[in-house]
Amino acid sequence: MSKLRIAVHKFASCDGCQLQFLNLEQELLTLAERVDIAYFVEASSDLGEGPYDVSFVEGSVSTPEEIKRIRQVRQQSRQVIAIGACATGGGIQALRNWGQHDAFLKAVYASPEYIDSLEHSTPFSDHIRLDAELWGCPPDPGQLKRMLADLMAGVTPFVPGESVCLECKRKGNVCVLVAKGEPCLGPVTRTGCGALCPYQERDCYGCFGPQAGGNTTALGRRFLGLGLSPEAIKHRYRFIYNWAPAFREASQEWESKEITYTPLPSKREGEWP
Repeated sequence: MSKLRIAVHKFASCDGCQLQFLNLEQELLTLAERVDIAYFVEASSDLGEGPYDVSFVEGSVSTPEEIKRIRQVRQQSRQVIAIGACATGGGIQALRNWGQHDAFLKAVYASPEYIDSLEHSTPFSDHIRLDAELWGCPPDPGQLKRMLADLMAGVTPFVPGESVCLECKRKGNVCVLVAKGEPCLGPVTRTGCGALCPYQERDCYGCFGPQAGGNTTALGRRFLGLGLSPEAIKHRYRFIYNWAPAFREASQEWESKEITYTPLPSKREGEWP
């Protein structure tokens, strides 16, 4: 039986997601005995050309050249899997999508006329068909190992889709939204982080992206009751996963309410939010 031929490709990103492969350390060496890691610039200068059985792609599409390259990756690969927040939801660089692209270029670069950049930074799903998406900033190593095991077994990769709230229940965490009145995004964020922030009694800020079917409108109203302004609620959704459809639409919803907003009276000490 031939080995699974794997490639790891980097686009506009910080490299943190593909670094999770290297963070597997000894397990990666064991994996290398069972698969052929043919193309992985961060790990080796020995780069094999396609076709590949599986290509993992990190980053977002931010330049015209990257549009061409991701289409080439799709053509060379039997399966393409997006890994990380940039790949699945645009990432931090997608924040530019909410501003004036030309103004950003002029502010950052002395000679912006030499910069070939797209107006919007977008996830791979906007450009090609994906076979799976591994969410998170960065993805969880445990989920990555599970995905690799599924691929080697020839089954459809499993990616958990429940909310962070369920992870909090499993860990026995006190709910920071109910008990502390913190504006936690856990109810609308997919699990994968191990509920790291709530475990430290901090509110979740959505680094694993929107959970399918999460009620962002209801959670926004809850935040309003905690004393957050529509602008503050907008910025809660407009962060790492700002361009993922659910969070993008939620931020636009609360942006539209900024004009008519009247601040609520301040809470009295000890009053239920």
